Amino acid sequence: MLGKNITIAIDGPAGAGKSTIAKKVAEDLSIEYIDTGAMYRALTLKVLKLGLNPESIDDVIDTMKDTSIDFRNNHIYLDDIQVDKEIRENIINKNVSFIAQIKEVREGMVKIQQELARTKSIIMDGRDIGTVVLPDADFKFFLTASVEERACRRYKELLEKGESGISYEQIKEEIENRDRIDSTREIAPLTESKDAYRLDTTNKTIDECVKDIISIVKRG
Repeated sequence: MLGKNITIAIDGPAGAGKSTIAKKVAEDLSIEYIDTGAMYRALTLKVLKLGLNPESIDDVIDTMKDTSIDFRNNHIYLDDIQVDKEIRENIINKNVSFIAQIKEVREGMVKIQQELARTKSIIMDGRDIGTVVLPDADFKFFLTASVEERACRRYKELLEKGESGISYEQIKEEIENRDRIDSTREIAPLTESKDAYRLDTTNKTIDECVKDIISIVKRG
């Protein structure tokens, strides 16, 4: 559609709308969507299912060595089992940042992500895509929103999924904690690339954000 392979990097904190927006942009531009956060979530799911401590670096690294993570037709597979729903449970939200900050885990994931970007047009979202994974991406975007708005979105999402025993204040606290971990970790912290377009989604609809991104990409 665009005449050549392109790479689009989308970064931003939890709840900013990255995944939802990236999926829609991918559909409209007929390119592949790679959810890097889902890769870390999948590994987190396996660690928890094995009854291991996600803060135990050695256990997480050993688990990753014997783990297969793949994308097929916009679905993520953990050891050949589709886990789209399981990785979105709140228990994963609470623990994924511990695993995502492990140096060896990030290095392994980045190699997979970069290889995917070499072979086709992709849009990839995460927290260090424009700064670490795809520093030479054709287009970079940094999506953000207020903590209150992000907590409200996540709270509504969890309620719609039928999760109980949660509160807005609890979700807000978890997001603030995750922001702190993601922004201060030693390895590939959440950072806004200097050459990224900044898009505040607080008062925008998903469709408005998608339209803004596609307009910039088509302008080249």
